[in-house]
Amino acid sequence: MKKIAVGILIVVVFIGMFFFLKASFANEIFIDPVIFTVGPLEIRWYGVIIATGIIICYLIGRRLAMKEGIDDEHVAEALIVGVISGIVGARLYYVFSRWDIYSQVPGEIFKTWHGGMAIHGGVIGAMIGVFIYTKLRKKCTFTFLQGFDIAALMLPLGQAVGRWGNFCNHEAYGKPTDLPWKMYIPPRFRMPGYESFEFFHPTFLYESLWNIGVFIFLFWFYKNKRKNFGEILALYMILYSIARFFIEGLRLDSLYWGEYRAAQITSILLITFGIILFVLVRKFGKGNHSEKTPSKK
Repeated sequence: MKKIAVGILIVVVFIGMFFFLKASFANEIFIDPVIFTVGPLEIRWYGVIIATGIIICYLIGRRLAMKEGIDDEHVAEALIVGVISGIVGARLYYVFSRWDIYSQVPGEIFKTWHGGMAIHGGVIGAMIGVFIYTKLRKKCTFTFLQGFDIAALMLPLGQAVGRWGNFCNHEAYGKPTDLPWKMYIPPRFRMPGYESFEFFHPTFLYESLWNIGVFIFLFWFYKNKRKNFGEILALYMILYSIARFFIEGLRLDSLYWGEYRAAQITSILLITFGIILFVLVRKFGKGNHSEKTPSKK
């Protein structure tokens, strides 16, 4: 009965989102990026949506981790480390990609509220942070590959939610288009040189839908096919990067390394590394999701 109720709720939500997007894409409603203002403080949809995604992923990931025998306290600590190092990584990646600008105004590097984050840098930063945590935390009840398997399982779900923050910011859209699902962008949010165009590819939606599919597949693989720790991480790198490579080609706000889009270069590297990692951990790795790691607390 509970499953039926959840299924009905999901269907209702998707129907509601369909009509909401249809109205928004047709310029029948406008989403203000700022929910409300308290003095100099702005509460924005972007931050609320990102925080919501993190909380959802934590609650689900925590349950999976505890089933593997990972200490609840260690999960919370690793999350905090991963979020902080992820924010640092996301900012450093962005600043590096726009160094021609930031080198002239170094004071802007620390002003993250002016915008400028990159998901690839966030993922890499989080991985480095959690890796260091597993090495320095005394009696840590999980290894890096085991812990980041769960994190990588939750990442596409978090990204699927987070992309709606881009939607509310009227950013991360693609080239002009006349396709039936074209998205209206208000004039003040249009990229320079595209002021005369009204409708664009909703690339935020492409990536969000793909990430939902990736999450569903990874969850199935985690429950039924995973043999060793590290396989989910490897598959996430491959699957997410495949879509990101092609979707990035539609984006108008891409970061560039020389003449090439940074996200496409990073995607190729992650696909390559993910394939190598999957082969290695599948053949030489240890542990699987059915084996519980005894708590060392």
